[in-house]
Amino acid sequence: MNLGIMEEQAYHEEFMRIAIEFSERNVLESLGGPFGAVIVKDGKMISGSGNKVTASNDPTAHAEVSAIRLACEKLNTFDLNGCVIYTSCEPCPMCLSAIYWARLDKVYYANTKVDAAEIGFDDKFIYDELDKEMEHRALPIVQMLRDEGLQAFKLWNQSAMKVEY
Repeated sequence: MNLGIMEEQAYHEEFMRIAIEFSERNVLESLGGPFGAVIVKDGKMISGSGNKVTASNDPTAHAEVSAIRLACEKLNTFDLNGCVIYTSCEPCPMCLSAIYWARLDKVYYANTKVDAAEIGFDDKFIYDELDKEMEHRALPIVQMLRDEGLQAFKLWNQSAMKVEY
C-alpha cells in the first residue's frame, strides 16, 4: 500500500469504523456483546462479525474469532498471512491467541482492555492465571495417560500426508 500519511490514516479509519458498526449493531439488535471485527486483505474487506457468544451459545464466538472463521472459510485457508484485523476492542487472550495462530499481519483496535473491564468484560484474571505455574492456577489442570497420548503425535510426525500449520 503506497498511500500518503493522510490517506493511510483515512484507509485504516474506514475499516475501524466498520468494526465499530458491527459492535454497535450487536448491541442495538441484541445479537451479543458490544464487540465487532473485520478482516481486510489487499484493501478489501474479507469478513466481518460482531460478538456471537450469547446468540450462538458459544463462549469462543468472540467477534475476532468469528471474523477469523469467516475469512478462513471465504479464502479457503487456515493461514491469513497478508490480512489485517480491525477490532472494536483490544483482543482478549483467546482472541489474541487466535490472531497469532491465524498469522494475521497486524491488529488495529479502538477500545482498550481497561475500557472493556469498566463495563464488565475483565480479562485480567485470565492474564494473571497464564502467568502462574500450572499447579497454582484456579482451574485444576491434571496430566494423565501421556504415553498413550503420544501415539497420535508419533503418527503425525511420521505421516506423509500431514499439513504443516
